[in-house]
Amino acid sequence: MKAMVLGATGLTGRQVLAGLLEAPEVETVVAPVRRPLRTHSKLVQRTVDFDHLAPEADLFAVDAIVCCLGTTMARAGSKAAFRRVDYDVPLEAARLGLENGARAFLLMSAVGASAQSPVFYSRVKGQLEEALADLGYPRLSIYHPGLLLGERQEQRTGESAMGTVMPTLNALLPGPLKRYRGIPASTVARAMVTEVRLLSPSELPDPQVIVRHYDEMESLAAGPLTTPA
Repeated sequence: MKAMVLGATGLTGRQVLAGLLEAPEVETVVAPVRRPLRTHSKLVQRTVDFDHLAPEADLFAVDAIVCCLGTTMARAGSKAAFRRVDYDVPLEAARLGLENGARAFLLMSAVGASAQSPVFYSRVKGQLEEALADLGYPRLSIYHPGLLLGERQEQRTGESAMGTVMPTLNALLPGPLKRYRGIPASTVARAMVTEVRLLSPSELPDPQVIVRHYDEMESLAAGPLTTPA
C-alpha cells in the first residue's frame, strides 16, 4: 500500500508518519512538506507550495491519504488564512488524490465540528467534512478528537494550560460526554495508522463515511491488529 500524510510535521501528523513508516503493510509513505524531513527508505518527500498543489498532482497517486493539517486562529492571523489551511488545502488535496486513484481519506477534524455551528472554527471544520463527503471517496473516515494532548513543537499557551488540567476534567465527562475529553495525540495517531493498515483499498465498498469519536479512537489505538488477508 502507498499512503500519504498531510501535516507530517505537526503534533499528530509526525506520529502518524512514524507509525506508517514502521507498518509492514505500507510500502511507501508520501509526505508533501514545507521543509525537508529526515530521510527514510520508505519515505518519498517533496517540498511543495501548499497554496498551489495542482502542479504536484503526480504526488497524490496513492491508495490512502491521512490529513492532519490544521492551525489556530491566533497562528493563522485571520479568518481567511485559517480557512485556507483548514478548508481549502485539505479539500484540494482530497480532490487531487481522488483524481489520481486514492480510495481512502482519513481526516483529523475536531469534536463539535458542524457546518451549522455559530463558532467559526467548528463551522469551517464541519463545512470541510460535508465537502469531502460530496467527493464520494469509497472510505472517508473523520476523526473527532477533543483537545489534543502532547508536546508541541510550537508554544500554544492556552492549550498547554488546558492540557495540564484535562486529565482531571476528563473524569467529569462520562457517558455521551466522553467525546469531549482531551485525548493524547499519540492515541489518535495510532488509531489512524491502524485504520490504514487494515484497509484493503481494492475492496472498499461504495462511498462510506465514518465518524470516529473518543471511544472509537481509543479502541482502534489499543485493539489487536488483524492484518488484511
